[in-house]
Amino acid sequence: MKVSDYDYELPESSIAIYPPPDRGTTRLEVLNRETGTITHAAYAELARFVEPGDLLVLNNSKVVQARLFARKSTGAEIELVLLEKHEERQDMVMYRGRLKPGDVLLAHGNKLVVESVEGQGIARISCLDGRSVQGFFAEHGEVPIPPYLKRGVEEVDRERYQTVFAEIPGSVAAPTASLNMTDELLDALVVKGVDRAYVTLHIGLGTFLPIRGDSLDSHVMHREYYCIPSETTGKIRDAKREKRRVIAVGTTVTRSLEHAASLIEDRDGPGEIVDEADIFIYPGYSFRVIDALVTNYHAPRSTVLMLTAAFAGWDNLKKAYGEALERGYRFLSYGDSMLII
Repeated sequence: MKVSDYDYELPESSIAIYPPPDRGTTRLEVLNRETGTITHAAYAELARFVEPGDLLVLNNSKVVQARLFARKSTGAEIELVLLEKHEERQDMVMYRGRLKPGDVLLAHGNKLVVESVEGQGIARISCLDGRSVQGFFAEHGEVPIPPYLKRGVEEVDRERYQTVFAEIPGSVAAPTASLNMTDELLDALVVKGVDRAYVTLHIGLGTFLPIRGDSLDSHVMHREYYCIPSETTGKIRDAKREKRRVIAVGTTVTRSLEHAASLIEDRDGPGEIVDEADIFIYPGYSFRVIDALVTNYHAPRSTVLMLTAAFAGWDNLKKAYGEALERGYRFLSYGDSMLII
């Protein structure tokens, strides 16, 4: 199986460069993976396509202000991007420029010290005044919008590159399938009888990294910290026992639940599950936890496209993507969404 098997033509004009003026006004393409039937609707109409008793699982990770610029004593500018949180640590950065251990960087009137250089453009840093690196970025950093937007950060991104239920800081990319979820829609789902639960998976820059080479077998996924609380684990176990659907909102939720599948399936297993997901899901994978998926449109050849293809079936997904492009749907992080049932 090759990376090139999961390619399609994505015109730049179809990429959503900005979010819609009002949150929740994007479109929703509903794909039945058994029949291949496609229905077109609005994201705000999601409650039409779910059933009482369904369990909706969302990622409550919060995007941190992860990008800032510093200067070396030589005057050279260094771009720093904070990497996602792993357990309690968030002091690793991806950098653009040249660094060596011991370099002192000046940023916003403060000094940062390069503790070590880990290779592949990653370094560990500390603040000379003793404060946490995460706190320093929270005060002085900017929103790490995806590089494919090809624009600078604007005020709109501070609010809209964040879900309405974001709670636990640690991600450097948003769980985009939830960006158009509104309080009104969440309320409508409750009225419909849909239960809700949360996981925390801190999304890393690896979500944007291309697969090197053309062989899926040789690709190694980046690790991402996740926590599935006891309440969520219990709700999922109950739903599976009662044959109610588990609907993952986003590929991040999917990776968490499928990575933890064996522990979730064990009735005597732990309540809270904490681990780091490095699962690479592509066609041929048998899903063990999720029964439906809400997801955005993904970039060609990306690992998240392959995950979605594994769930929907690649032929079904190609057809749905083609129809979405023909109808003017907007793609990628700020774009429209799919519900795959």
